[in-house]
Amino acid sequence: MTLTFPPGFLWGAASAAYQVEGAAQEDGRTPSIWDTFSHTPGKVLAGDTGDVAVDHYHRFREDVRLMAELNLGAYRFSVSWSRVQPTGRGPAVQRGLDFYRSLVDELLGAGIQPVVTLYHWDLPQELENAGGWPERETAERFAEYAGIVAEALGDRVEFWTTLNEPWCSAFLGYGSGVHAPGRTERLAPLRAAHHLNLAHGLGAQALRAALPARAQLAISLNPAVVRPLTDKPEDLDAQRRIDALANRVFTGPLLRGAYPSDLIKDTASITDWSFVRDGDLAVIKHPLDALGINYYTPSLVSAATDNDGSPARHDGHGASAHSPWPGSEQVAFHQTPGERTEMGWTIDPSGLHDLLMRYSREAPGVPLYITENGAAFDDKPDAEGAVHDPRRIDYLQAHLAVAHQAIADGADLRGYFLWSLMDNFEWAYGYSKRFGAVYVDYPTQARVPKSSARWYARVARSGELPAA
Repeated sequence: MTLTFPPGFLWGAASAAYQVEGAAQEDGRTPSIWDTFSHTPGKVLAGDTGDVAVDHYHRFREDVRLMAELNLGAYRFSVSWSRVQPTGRGPAVQRGLDFYRSLVDELLGAGIQPVVTLYHWDLPQELENAGGWPERETAERFAEYAGIVAEALGDRVEFWTTLNEPWCSAFLGYGSGVHAPGRTERLAPLRAAHHLNLAHGLGAQALRAALPARAQLAISLNPAVVRPLTDKPEDLDAQRRIDALANRVFTGPLLRGAYPSDLIKDTASITDWSFVRDGDLAVIKHPLDALGINYYTPSLVSAATDNDGSPARHDGHGASAHSPWPGSEQVAFHQTPGERTEMGWTIDPSGLHDLLMRYSREAPGVPLYITENGAAFDDKPDAEGAVHDPRRIDYLQAHLAVAHQAIADGADLRGYFLWSLMDNFEWAYGYSKRFGAVYVDYPTQARVPKSSARWYARVARSGELPAA
């Protein structure tokens, strides 16, 4: 049976600046933490860097034409902070802003809505040198940066996201160290999480001050679907602990203006949370016009056993001797059963339905968008140069079907952004994992739409999901 999405449902695709732009040293851009991290031996697979990536900086017009051919209604991209404000403070570099002005103009000219993400993990290195996200000043600098970008693009961009996946910035960047800046500490991730929350609140204030009233403000989270291995009390407690660190550390202050009491108790041996100052929580609980949800796979946890001890295993976030779960390092992670992608992530669309219904309940009246969803597979051109990826089509079909079901079940879901538009630099995995609907031949930078891109184009054009 064909499933029809509501009129006006937004069909898009997403990318991130460091993953696609390249031009790492052009037009005044200075290093971000990901430039430093990727150039540090042993941090990124095969020594890959984002210096060139897929050269979107120079090829954006070609890429927008491709988006139009794929019937995209929206393109979600991030702004490189160090391209706009190289030291993370002070006046903007107009050449950097000009790139985003030109990109937005090109999108609008093609009838594609630009959706701006202000921060997708690429902190200017100078701000990290001053302490990074564990320091309060970084949140204050983010608000200044948000205002600069809003002044430059606010007359043409109506949909704004402050942060993408702050959990990764805080806990993978400062806890397990598998993401930039690669620090492995216990207190720093908690301080970073709070200052990222504060950056969202201060940034939202700056955006509201600079943007027309019609502008929509959002944040994109990667909430975890945390399931217990058994219904034993100790496994249910493991679930609660990880839910606090993965989800409620952000949604507590964002939606309710308070950090969860159990999270504070779980982390009492690490911090008294005195870095949370009077007035911070009111700033963080800034009214949202939309909530972005990124989903890939669920998590399965239990209390530690003799075979599954600390640090966490199978949590899907890269191998490290250091845990990204401060205060709950004893929780064991297990491989969920089922077919897996090239990332080793189990394909389980039910988790997406769970999230959409959860945040429909927890954020009533706030429209939801799936701002990332997709899969990495080992895509290769055939003898004729075509790239067929039926497993990705099956993945998208299944996840869009549960998204449609969530709408039927009452979720106010307004749009879906495929991750990702093109194959690109996949963080610590370098160029080894291909998430794109468009294949990129990295030596030549040639773009080849995969069969999934053509399939998604038909869905985006009709608003209808064909029967599996």
